[in-house]
Parts: sequence; C-alpha cells; structure tokens
Amino acid sequence: MTFRLAVLLAVAILAMLGGLLVGGTSLPAPQLFAALTHPFGTGDAATIVWQLRLPRVLIGALVGTSLSIAGALLQGMLRNPIVDPFLTGVSAGSAVAIVIAIVAGIALPAIPAIGFASGIATALVVAALARRGSGIDATRLILAGVSLSSLFSAIIALVLTRLQSTDAAPAIIGWLAGTLAGRGWSDLAFALPYALAGVALATITVPALNALRLGDVRAASVGVDVARAQWLILCSASLLTASAVTLSGTVGFVGLIVPHIARRFVGSDMRYALAASAFIGAALTVCADALCRSIAPPTEIPIGVLLAFIGVPAFLYLYLRSHRRAAA
Repeated sequence: MTFRLAVLLAVAILAMLGGLLVGGTSLPAPQLFAALTHPFGTGDAATIVWQLRLPRVLIGALVGTSLSIAGALLQGMLRNPIVDPFLTGVSAGSAVAIVIAIVAGIALPAIPAIGFASGIATALVVAALARRGSGIDATRLILAGVSLSSLFSAIIALVLTRLQSTDAAPAIIGWLAGTLAGRGWSDLAFALPYALAGVALATITVPALNALRLGDVRAASVGVDVARAQWLILCSASLLTASAVTLSGTVGFVGLIVPHIARRFVGSDMRYALAASAFIGAALTVCADALCRSIAPPTEIPIGVLLAFIGVPAFLYLYLRSHRRAAA
C-alpha cells in the first residue's frame, strides 16, 4: 500500500511540474528548472515561474487536495458514495456572498475573506438544521444542504438577471464557472492555514471514520463518540471546501469522483484513502487547469466547465460499473 501511495505522490509531483511548463510563453524545461532553483532571479523566466505559474499550480493542487479530502470525509461519514463536498452548502453560501460583494463594489482583496466567512456560516446553519440530539442526522444534512443551495442559486440567478447589461455580470459568471486565473501568492497565503487546519482535523478523525463504515451503532460499541466524530468531520470538510471555493470558485465533481478512484487504488481504509484522494485530486486539478490554458490560447476555458465534461462521464462509468458488479 505504501508503494501505491508513493506512485500517486510521484504522479502528483509530475503533474505539477508539467503544469509549470504550460503557459502563454514557451519555456523550455532546462530554463524552467534553472528558474526554479533561483527564486530571487531577475530574468523573464524567473518572473514567469515565481510570480505567475508556480502560485497557480500550487493553488490548483490545494484546491484539488481540499475538495478530494472533503469528499472522502463526507462519503465515509454518511456511507454514501454519491455525496459531494458542496452538499454542506458551503459553495452556494460562498457564491451568494461573493456575488453580492461584487455587485456592492467591495474591493477585490476582501472578496475571498467574505466568501470564506459566508461558506463557513452556511455550513454551521446546515449543521444546526441537521442536528439530532447531540449528533447529526444524515438525511437532514442532505435536505438542509440541498435546500439552502437551491435558495442561494435562485438569489444568484435573480441578481444576474438584473445585472445582465452591467460590467459585474461577466465577473460573476466567470467566478461561478470556476477558474484559477488571476490568483497569486496572497490568495494562497489566505486559504492555506484553513486548509491545513481542515487536513489536521481530517487526520484526527481517521480511526472514527474507519469505525463509522460499519454503522453508527457498531462504531459506538467499539468506543467511538459518534456525535463528536460527526462534528469534527463536518468541520474539517467545511474548512477544506471553503478554502477551495474562495480560491477557484465553483469547481464540481472533484470531490465526488476522486474518492471513488482513490478507493479503487488503495481500498476503503481511510488511513490510505485520504492520502490517495489528496494526491489524485491535486494531479487531476493541476492537469485540468493546464488543459484549460492550452486548449484555445490565449483564452482560457473555465476549469469548472472542463471538469464537468470530464467528471460526468467518468462518474457514470464508475457508478454503472459498480452496479453491474453487484448484480453479477
């Protein structure tokens, strides 16, 4: 199992190196590696690598890692393989706040913080609505998340309808479609601490997640505080999702598909599934962003759109294949 994880880590690193090679300016590999080893260089290559490409690649890796771990956490807690990180309403809550902030003319540097705060607040509301006793009811969580997401989507649609002829509409649509364009070191510095906190919480919940796969009753019988574990898992998934959304906008299917792929590589043991999800998610998102930049230069395809085209067929294939095996 360790060998498989090492292979996945190597794939993620290679994907990131490949992402550094992709851009509007051709940069040969020797020149790229020379620039990487001289972070304080003054040439054009150093500027392109350190100010443009490297932060974008790292942000793509962080977004993929965060969404993939969040998806694996929620699928494990709810024992439902079709659960998505956006189920908690974090994405829709962040989206509606960012849309309102753009319309209100709030300065761009403040928008990620507004989106993050709104996403976390939405997750807290969903958790409160899903509360049953001291724990969280899975059905209530799904219903609350879907209901609030639908409400926020309606608000966004209403705002866009009213702003079709303004300069704010293209910016809103671009953010909703998902993109890493224009992100830099400051954005990464803002989101990274929260993502790391989410990863730390996820690591703490690994034993409980393995027990919860057997059901709440059996998990409790082996000494797991089910309610505490549920709250920690939800908190971790919310931090990770909010961090990703503030960086990339709405990027779907990563948190849904990647945990499926990870389990096929390393099994259902969460000690390995979380790490595998992180590596695969990072590689997938970085490669998708590189494709977005290279398919039709100098324009970029929104990463959320590209991942939807890739994700829907991939998910249907995995879902139908698993059902055929179960029926055989």
